[in-house]
Amino acid sequence: MDDEVVQRVFQEGGRDYFQQQPSTSTSTSSSSSILQSLPLHVSFDHGYYLLVKSIQELREKKEGLVTVGIGGPSGSGKTSLAEKVASVIGCTVIPMENYRGGTDEGTDLDSIDFDALIRNLEDLTEGKDTKIPVFDFHQKKRVGSKAIKSAMSGVVIVDGTYALHAKLRSLLDIRVAVVGGVHFSLLSKVRYDIGDSCSLDYLIDSIFPLFRKHIEPDLHHAQIRINNSFVSSFREAIYKLKCRSESPDGQSTFFLKDEAQTDNFIEMYLRPPSANEEARINDWIKVRQSGIRYYLSLGDQRIVDKNFIIRPKAEFEVGRMTLGGLLALGYNVVVSYKRASTSVNIGSLSLSLETIDTLGETFLVLRGTDRKTVGAEALRMGITGQWLTKSYLEKILERKGVPRLNTPPLVSATSVSHNQEKDIAAPKPIRTTPNLVYQLEDLAQPWTRSPTKSKMEPVLPTWHFASSDRSHGGSVGATGSSAFRDTMKLAPMPDSYDLDRGLLLAVQGIQFLLENKSVPVIVGIGGPSGSGKTSLAHKMANIVGCEVVSLESYFRPEQVKDFKYDDFNSLDLPLLSKNIGDIKHGRKTKIPVFNLETGSRSCFKELEISEDCGVIIFEGVYALHPEIRKSLDLWIAVVGGVHSHLISRVQRDKSRVGCFMSQNEIMMTVFPIFQQHIEPHLVHAHLKIRNDFDPVLSPESSLFVLKSNKQVAYQDILNILDSVKFCSSVQNFIDIYLRLPGTPANGHIAESDCVRVRICEGRFALLIREPIREGNFIIQPKVDFDISISTVSGLLNLGYQAVAYIEASALIYQDGKILIEVDHLQDAPSPYLQIKGVNKEAVAAAGSALKLDGSYTTKSYLQIILERLPLVERSYSGIHTHQAARLQELVESIQSQGGSTPSESSQSREVSPMDGIIEDMQCRIRRLERWHTINTVLWTFLMSALIGYSLYQRKRQ
Repeated sequence: MDDEVVQRVFQEGGRDYFQQQPSTSTSTSSSSSILQSLPLHVSFDHGYYLLVKSIQELREKKEGLVTVGIGGPSGSGKTSLAEKVASVIGCTVIPMENYRGGTDEGTDLDSIDFDALIRNLEDLTEGKDTKIPVFDFHQKKRVGSKAIKSAMSGVVIVDGTYALHAKLRSLLDIRVAVVGGVHFSLLSKVRYDIGDSCSLDYLIDSIFPLFRKHIEPDLHHAQIRINNSFVSSFREAIYKLKCRSESPDGQSTFFLKDEAQTDNFIEMYLRPPSANEEARINDWIKVRQSGIRYYLSLGDQRIVDKNFIIRPKAEFEVGRMTLGGLLALGYNVVVSYKRASTSVNIGSLSLSLETIDTLGETFLVLRGTDRKTVGAEALRMGITGQWLTKSYLEKILERKGVPRLNTPPLVSATSVSHNQEKDIAAPKPIRTTPNLVYQLEDLAQPWTRSPTKSKMEPVLPTWHFASSDRSHGGSVGATGSSAFRDTMKLAPMPDSYDLDRGLLLAVQGIQFLLENKSVPVIVGIGGPSGSGKTSLAHKMANIVGCEVVSLESYFRPEQVKDFKYDDFNSLDLPLLSKNIGDIKHGRKTKIPVFNLETGSRSCFKELEISEDCGVIIFEGVYALHPEIRKSLDLWIAVVGGVHSHLISRVQRDKSRVGCFMSQNEIMMTVFPIFQQHIEPHLVHAHLKIRNDFDPVLSPESSLFVLKSNKQVAYQDILNILDSVKFCSSVQNFIDIYLRLPGTPANGHIAESDCVRVRICEGRFALLIREPIREGNFIIQPKVDFDISISTVSGLLNLGYQAVAYIEASALIYQDGKILIEVDHLQDAPSPYLQIKGVNKEAVAAAGSALKLDGSYTTKSYLQIILERLPLVERSYSGIHTHQAARLQELVESIQSQGGSTPSESSQSREVSPMDGIIEDMQCRIRRLERWHTINTVLWTFLMSALIGYSLYQRKRQ
């Protein structure tokens, strides 16, 4: 879908174009940039996708090395971008931090050895091997070098704060600027702490004194400008178990190994200038010094659940002058201590001995990214506690007390936002309208230094009860009978939140209920298909350690067979009510297990909510229906994700063929049940979450695929899979490709121009596949989501036509890490084998073990089928004539069973006509604003000319 944007980079005569370099023996390092300025501001996911496609395009057009520079302030996300691109392209990343001298300032421009970096880049450009330095930040000096082979470096990425400096720009083919991330979050936090008495420029010069002078000017030379909206996220949280080192026996032998690493840190906590002595430590800023490096995190952000301490990945490197700037603004170092750490890696886990000088104690800490794995490893190692959940800061404050304020604030502070105490007068609907490319006018100015989240309060609102029985008045929080506790209802949050903040609030809501109400706490997560509610439920369950039950388990088999599983009546409500009732009364209950492939219940499994956990999560489209939510304690609504992506995709397709439709009109046609039967329940949620996840562009869900039509024996497949976790299945599926007539296609069917729908075992799924093809690999999103037959019928009613059809059967073998799929296509003489996995090396190793090297193809099945089809046997739509009849029969069946005829679609639009009117008016207002700007300029010019002419005539007279 973004090939158009990439082509603009290289299009002759356009805003950006490819300058064909003469093939001479002279070095190309001194030549001007291949890409010219691309004045687009894009999201992190879109920037990643655009950068990969640009590198691939440029690599085909340019001989020799392709060089990329990724620059931006500390914490903006440039290193994460470089690592994600390198995982796909397989290129060499050169961190600029290795080119430092021995100075004690981590961000000083003068400490960078540009001459050595330029020599390394020129060597690689000329096809020579080179050695890059390796810098040790504890010893404050270079400790060696690392060899880089020119033959293995088709693409080199220079990653660093000054990667776009004038000394390097002539050596770079592609220049990328990244701003935002935790860099903007710190600015937003400081503005919140000290108020509006200081300008943004003054704050930047205080906290990042080198930014405006030495970094920002270089960012404007970038061709791809990325605005990273990342905030501290619990989506990839770190789970910790901590105890005193005397408790376990025999663990010290782990730290005698050669692999043990020793580090010494100084940790400091800064209190905001406006804080009183009772201020929460969550509002403090933490700075950690390690050698000459400084790392900053915004507050003591963590969740404590049972024995686990759960922290987000929220730390980033800053310079020493950032600490000095914060102190100058009135922040006070209230607590500091030294931490000596010795750690070893045990698989994916880390085991550490940490000594805190202020406490005079040593602690054993086990860390990992999966809660169950951390707990199981602790049991295996014989570590039984006593577990400690208090942070080192809390233990120091318990022993010594909170330091008194001894310095008055430098500037006055703004009052706390009233949003935290604001009651909701009426439920608010939530919608997301993802824009894949941000226009310049949509961004706060200037784009390089404006905190994009400055209007959002860094302190999240807190949960409180709003009793349904007003007669109880202020006794809501008092303990009482079970009947009284049932009247304690959560007050809805005053606004909607992004997925990261929503995840934190959801877990805090569960903990609030556990502290104030009796066990169990029953949570419901509702939203349209593909919104991200299932992913949210499982991330919450990983943090809290509870079970997730999908409402799909309660499907009635007879309804599913009639394609009515998107209707509320398809749920076995009596059984669901019985299960929830049993859970509420602490009884064991049996919940159904539904087999989506067979369309029937396969069995029942026993479920019991233990006192230790006390939480259960139900997720599904109708989880917030009045008949269900009355039995739930916490209601969470999620919108966005793939659901919004499909609506945005349809609107884009319609506009490409010259037909504008509002997103509201598209939604009512493609998802006719949503606005009438789902959305009205979501507005009553205690917590509303807007999921801005982009399923096509995001590198989060990358799946690496190798495809081959070489014959492989069944036994060979078994040999490379784990026999303990091995499982297999058979699927028969039909893929149909839908495209709007008039869509530019260059005379052939392009997969990117089509909406692909898979019919498998009577169910419909939307396959969102816009892969990146790199070498032998196909890198594609993992995102597919189930849709109803009415959605497919709605697409047909909007004018989409079925243009291609593939029928196949698949044999699937997997062990949890690798999935091998053997596809038998109806019109292909031999089957195709696909190896899929999230780990690129594991997928490549499986392909080598099966001896598939040299037989891979990156073509889609649609390309393979069309290439094999003789031209004389193709129908008007490009498929085989006998398939055209079958496809037409299938389309007629979908339209008849979908029940979404044009008349019904128009009838459903009468449900809420104001939404469509408002959205159309907003579009017209935006157009009028643009015309108003143009007219203002023209009229100003015209009036100036008239006044000048009249003055000239008066002077002559």
